[in-house]
Amino acid sequence: MATPKDYTFMRHALELARVAAERGEVPVGAVLVRDGQVIGEGSNRPIGNCDPSAHAEIVALRRAAEKEQNYRLPKTTLFVTIEPCTMCFGAMMHARVGRLVYGAREPRAGVVESQLQLGEAGFFNHRIAVEGGVMAEEAGELVREFFRGRR
Repeated sequence: MATPKDYTFMRHALELARVAAERGEVPVGAVLVRDGQVIGEGSNRPIGNCDPSAHAEIVALRRAAEKEQNYRLPKTTLFVTIEPCTMCFGAMMHARVGRLVYGAREPRAGVVESQLQLGEAGFFNHRIAVEGGVMAEEAGELVREFFRGRR
């Protein structure tokens, strides 16, 4: 169940998503938190960075790993505005993120709830607790508004 702090960090992720939209990137923001402190954050940057892996989640994980000087990020919560894709979920698993909180579902590429339900797969040696739908309307509207503007 989502907590008041979850909403605080999701609002921060939504602000990062708005920054991505201003740069012409799909508006996705991510914030990685441990013990109530942000240790990494990011917004989508694949176009600007010419890097197909520069999704918001990956940017946040990279920044946190560099700050922590460790590729493992246990006991963390990743807040992301949109349901993660396969690449991002895999990176979370490898980093040993403890919890994922996301906003809107991603019906085409989301792999936590919408498509593959990877969080429930029994073949992983790590489990991530998942809370979906936190500020889903706001997160979904950012994406819808972004794509309406591009049509």
